[in-house]
Amino acid sequence: MTQIARMPRLLPLLLKISLPLVVLDQLTKWWVVFNLKQPYLPYQTYPYLAPAGEFKGKYWLASNHVDLIPVIDGYFNINRVHNQGVAFGFGNGTDWAPIVFLIVPIVALTVVSLLWKKGVFVGWAKWSAPLLVAGVVGNLIDRLTQGFVLKGYEGESFWTRLSEGYVVDFIDVTIPFINYRWPSFNVADSCICIAASLLFLSAFQAEDKVKDQSK
Repeated sequence: MTQIARMPRLLPLLLKISLPLVVLDQLTKWWVVFNLKQPYLPYQTYPYLAPAGEFKGKYWLASNHVDLIPVIDGYFNINRVHNQGVAFGFGNGTDWAPIVFLIVPIVALTVVSLLWKKGVFVGWAKWSAPLLVAGVVGNLIDRLTQGFVLKGYEGESFWTRLSEGYVVDFIDVTIPFINYRWPSFNVADSCICIAASLLFLSAFQAEDKVKDQSK
């Protein structure tokens, strides 16, 4: 029996692992959206210059830029952040990010499916596939929906509101001892990071297996 034939089917893993994580991801994000104030929307290239609550053209400025809930004072907060880029905010605020990062997740899901069929996800990497899917789908849902609930865009076209989609980041932590404030993230981001770690570790697992077989 080949290694590919021994692999479990992907669909059961998606239902048991990916689906609950996507639900958790979306529940936490929508709680943040409905309970924390919307950050300022950009006005041309100067996003935070106008007084709070003022209308500037088609943009509405929220009453507060930062609405933060301390969980562990000085180390862990809940803070609503809009990210149109990717990890660590790369591409955030650029004109191309909303479109590019709407397409990338769809490509990523296709690649994961193809690699699974080829038997790439073996060992610890087997668990990285459903985690990757959960992370990609969770953030993709944000990009497809969040632009439609932005205050200030109620009268805009469907495509404009779609292009304003963003990922909701809200977990704000500061690393003790080095006093480094980690870029805000969410449940989906955590899934992707764990999946990447498993893929990294599985590479060493594969090397050890090759060494054992060569003895």
